[in-house]
Amino acid sequence: MPGTGAVPLGLRVLALAALLACSGVRRVRGGGLSNIVVIVTDDQDQNLGGMTPMKKTKSLIGDAGATFVNSFTVTPLCCPSRCSILTGRYPHNHLVRNNSLAGNCSSAAWRGGAEAAAFPVFLSKRRYQTFFAGKYLNQYGLKEAGGVGHVPPGWDQWHALVGNSRYYNYTLSTNGVEEKHGDNYTDDYLTDVIAERALRFLDNRSPQRPFFLMLAPPAPHRPWTAAPQYRTSFGDVKAPRDGSFDKTAKDKHWLLRQPVNPMPDSTVAFLDDAYRRRWQTLLSVDDLVEKLVRKLEELKELNDTYVFFTSDNGYHTGQFSLPIDKRQLYEFDIRTPLLVRGPGVNANVTLKAPVLNIDLAPTFLDIAGVNASALDADGLSFLPLMAPSLRNGSRRPDFLVEHTGEGLSGADPTCPKLGPGLSHCFPDCVCEDSFNNTYACVRTLDGRVDMQYCEFADSESFVEVYDLSSDPHQLENIVKKVDPAVLEKMNRRLIKLQSCQGAGCRALSTSVRVELSGE
Repeated sequence: MPGTGAVPLGLRVLALAALLACSGVRRVRGGGLSNIVVIVTDDQDQNLGGMTPMKKTKSLIGDAGATFVNSFTVTPLCCPSRCSILTGRYPHNHLVRNNSLAGNCSSAAWRGGAEAAAFPVFLSKRRYQTFFAGKYLNQYGLKEAGGVGHVPPGWDQWHALVGNSRYYNYTLSTNGVEEKHGDNYTDDYLTDVIAERALRFLDNRSPQRPFFLMLAPPAPHRPWTAAPQYRTSFGDVKAPRDGSFDKTAKDKHWLLRQPVNPMPDSTVAFLDDAYRRRWQTLLSVDDLVEKLVRKLEELKELNDTYVFFTSDNGYHTGQFSLPIDKRQLYEFDIRTPLLVRGPGVNANVTLKAPVLNIDLAPTFLDIAGVNASALDADGLSFLPLMAPSLRNGSRRPDFLVEHTGEGLSGADPTCPKLGPGLSHCFPDCVCEDSFNNTYACVRTLDGRVDMQYCEFADSESFVEVYDLSSDPHQLENIVKKVDPAVLEKMNRRLIKLQSCQGAGCRALSTSVRVELSGE
């Protein structure tokens, strides 16, 4: 018999359950695993106002969780970046270098190698119900890339776009079966199709097992086709004129020195239109996020679900007179949005620690109770950073950004003898990439030093160095002003990062920072 004042066992159990619910500890279900949802947009910048249209997303994910203000891609190009998300590896380890088959995008080597050991395989082994909808990789589904019948391992439900981003008149691989779509808004607008199928999956899932959803809408990638109800939105908005917009790049790599400066009025008008249309397409993504969060709420799963929102890379619209693209080493192309809510993540917090897209896969596996070493990931889980009650985390001192320049047949004529550029030619036939636009950078952001050191693999052995604490828009290349001893240290660090793999990369990510004094 309990003594006077003792709490009956049943009440004690109820009190403990209430305490756990309030503390954000994951509740028990199918092994105690939380659900995971990740939304990956296409070419959504962080630095140029790319999140401004996303009011619902910022409210439902950012205000309810963590906003990472120093989120980066390790390579500013769609296919290799998405492969880094899937594998947790730098491009020099997953070996996908650009958006072409020749660059290993959806190649036989990718399908038989890194793809077969990507994070969905491990989630499936943990009995997660897995769902994918939207853009996968740029060459996916083409006959020479395995065709629509190829469903990557680890996915239970598969609704992947064949080829690159489109909004209408596209083909899906629906669980390996070809499904053609036309131009009817109600039936075919891809962002809405992704949302509808995700909601259907959630309605039909097994409540006894955790789920993982990866949604990859086409927005705001060109051709920037907005839903009918949003085609007149942001009529007065213009591409931002601050920072490096239409600035000369006389001390930068040759690719940055060849655009006409100042840009013609016709180019600026084109950029304003492109900027508005990009925002218009994002309004449907904002609706998708709202529908998804409300569905999780309705199913009483929201409090036990981590929801991630991010992009594959940034973008530029007129910076250094480059009209539109990504692929460059500057902040506008390598910074990405990242918002996360979920169990143990405090509401409305801003986190400054650098986080990379190669950290996403290890974080997903950490949530699922899988060690990152099983994935042989180069990245680190950032679950401890956003949910510190679960475990202490560490902050990396620096990281690698790498890009392998690409040249295509039919290249525009403005790319000189130094190498062919991309085949598209708008609005001014400015060369945005070429074979010798191949670079690797050490980006240092450790709380005291905010710096970037980059080397180009070209005949000039060109180097760019920026002190972003005093020059956040990277207007001045200070390589000739920096102590040579510092340059030597950064060169050695770059060599280590470029050759690291798996545990070696993770060790570098947690090592003592490189001292950047010349002494």
